Amino acid sequence: MLFDLDDDTQLLQRTVREFAQGEVAPAAEELDRTKSFPYDLVAKMGALGWMGIPFPEEVGGSGGTSLQYAIAVEELTRADSSVAITMCAHTSLGTQPIHLFGTEEQKARYLPDLCAGRKLGAFGLTEPEAGSDAGNVRTRAALDGGEWVIDGAKQFITNAGTDISGHVAITARTGENEISNIIIDNGTPGYEQGTPYRKMGWNASDTRPLSFDGCRVPEEQLLGPRGAGFKQFLHILDIGRIGVAAMGVGLAQGALDEALAYAKQRKAFGQAISKYQTIQAKLADIATEIEAARLLTYKAAVLKDQGRNFTLTAAQAKLKTGRLAVRASEEAVQIHGGYGYIEEYPVCRFYRDAKILTIGEGTDEVQQMVIARALGA
Repeated sequence: MLFDLDDDTQLLQRTVREFAQGEVAPAAEELDRTKSFPYDLVAKMGALGWMGIPFPEEVGGSGGTSLQYAIAVEELTRADSSVAITMCAHTSLGTQPIHLFGTEEQKARYLPDLCAGRKLGAFGLTEPEAGSDAGNVRTRAALDGGEWVIDGAKQFITNAGTDISGHVAITARTGENEISNIIIDNGTPGYEQGTPYRKMGWNASDTRPLSFDGCRVPEEQLLGPRGAGFKQFLHILDIGRIGVAAMGVGLAQGALDEALAYAKQRKAFGQAISKYQTIQAKLADIATEIEAARLLTYKAAVLKDQGRNFTLTAAQAKLKTGRLAVRASEEAVQIHGGYGYIEEYPVCRFYRDAKILTIGEGTDEVQQMVIARALGA
């Protein structure tokens, strides 16, 4: 068992870290405050090959590993979660379904633009009556004259309504007790993106409801075999949990970075507050938890790269890191005192961004169910 990253992965880690510190961090506060989508940053990440890290070079990807992808997500989240989730959702949810289940024609049509970041992909699973109970899909698709006619609604969908959004792959009922996935291009008549949500955090990320009213797409837009949608989206969620777990690690690390730096320069009662045991205990506990969570997340990524079952480990990593992100950001705010409550300080944004990591990509309670079942309970 080796814990050292190989040279290529270390280089990627350093490069993304420098980009996050030099490009993302300086823009993060304004993007959050103005709720502006980070088009320029996405374009730069696309040019660097980071919008398609785990996909083969022959389809336009970077030919990287799941571990490399997780590390890139982690480093971006140390600076800002909105930028990170844009890349994360695009890769894990928008591009992976086509890479894994698409026909050769679909791959040739969609993957080059997706991997280059010229287009963003989205995945439409969640509905008003189908959140944690993801199989309770109400959106319907019926064949009519060689076309799927789609009616229904989705909610909390990421990356579907930007100027560069290209498609959404949705789950829909295509028959009795039958769920299938269908690709719908932006601009298709009958498919509308609603007004963006007013959110607690992730303010520079695009999140909105979608509606389908007599939306017609060719029969060939079916993604994978008819009726295989339930099995497909469970696998996609497993993959997505690695990325979200990496976000939890990155946010916690970013919060610790800010807390440590502030504690070393903030003086109270004649010395830096980092010299007081109460503050030291907070920093030490969070640093230890981050290291453990990071190893768990990396293990899930490596298991996927090895072609082994990673469902249990990904769920454990996601559960652990989401909770850690909330705790780490809360402690970072506490160490900052009153300044932690002021928006100009990154820990305030980190605190607001952290909570969704215990909800999105499967709630903590769903992760506990997945883990318990995997244990045989």
